[in-house]
Amino acid sequence: MMQKVKIWIDEHVKGDPVIWAVVIALSLISILVVYSATGTLAFKRMTNPEAYLFKHTALVGVGIFAMWLAHRVDYRYYSKLSRVTLWTSVPLLIYTFTNGVNLNDASRWIQIPVINASFQPSDLASLALITSLASMLSKRQLNIADFKDSLIPILIWCGVICGLIALTNLSSAILLFLTCMLIMFIGRVPVKYLAMLVFVGAIAGVGALKFGVRGDTAKSRVESFVSGKDLPFQAKHARIAVATGGIFGKGPGNSQQRNILPHPYSDFVYAIIVEEYGLIGGSVVLILYLVLLYRGMKGVVNSERAFGGLLAAGLSFAIVLQAMVNMGVVVGLGPITGLPLPLVSMGGTSLLFTGISIGIVLSVSRGEVDSTWGGNVKNSVRMA
Repeated sequence: MMQKVKIWIDEHVKGDPVIWAVVIALSLISILVVYSATGTLAFKRMTNPEAYLFKHTALVGVGIFAMWLAHRVDYRYYSKLSRVTLWTSVPLLIYTFTNGVNLNDASRWIQIPVINASFQPSDLASLALITSLASMLSKRQLNIADFKDSLIPILIWCGVICGLIALTNLSSAILLFLTCMLIMFIGRVPVKYLAMLVFVGAIAGVGALKFGVRGDTAKSRVESFVSGKDLPFQAKHARIAVATGGIFGKGPGNSQQRNILPHPYSDFVYAIIVEEYGLIGGSVVLILYLVLLYRGMKGVVNSERAFGGLLAAGLSFAIVLQAMVNMGVVVGLGPITGLPLPLVSMGGTSLLFTGISIGIVLSVSRGEVDSTWGGNVKNSVRMA
């Protein structure tokens, strides 16, 4: 039996094995911690706690399955899909701003009527922009300094997508903007044009603060963090969870702050990790993300095509940057953002699109470990 499983894995699970190991480890941690953190939610809703365990485990499974499907596709095809997805994202983001469903005190979701599920278009738009940006830069490497033909389309798309996301989700827009900056830097865009991107981003940010639905909330959170006075309720109890966790933690299921913290299973799940598993557990999670970043960034060096390297670097950086911001908020290094911890927090849209993103990174990495895949890519490039 084990031999058959090994044969199946060798045949169907490709790409960087370290990334696969990191994803599996974070997924197991997610199931354990979310099960613990949803105990109070189950009590309030008079629901069996195991119902949330099964639901979240199923969502984790969907994310991993999406990752597996994505890694089976030649990553070059995502370049063709990204432009269509980018155009589709624009009306979805506008609709979210005007008619979005309010969940967890934020209007970032669209309700899908048939299956009665919520969908966050900013995740789709972020994936589409990163993929399109990598594609546009890879095609323009020979004339990257041509402002009119090469840089104007890139600046317009970055400004439009980041600006629309910022109307409902300012923190996600800022992280996406920083990811775009990194991709353009790796893609050899001249520094003077990067400065222009900063200018475009500043205009989009000012517009979001003035017209967006979360502008006042963002201002108050930043002011509170800078002054250090009147810390928000969530920040106080997140720091209590971290401070009382100690070196080894209180043990699985023994968190006290899960009964007090708002959304301990999503935005503040890292606080529960540190409280229950201590500094050691929190450090393990941090190291896993750093390993994911390192293995993803290897695509820049090992990929034979510019598109693959830029794509792997951009997607892995976006995931890990969000994780670092989430963990930084919990330990008091930044203002509250409302961003989930990728691969760990409870949430269907986040798990799905994070899985797809990592699957694309794995598709790029297949050229390192699978000579057949690399040969197929080379042959298809010659035929293109």
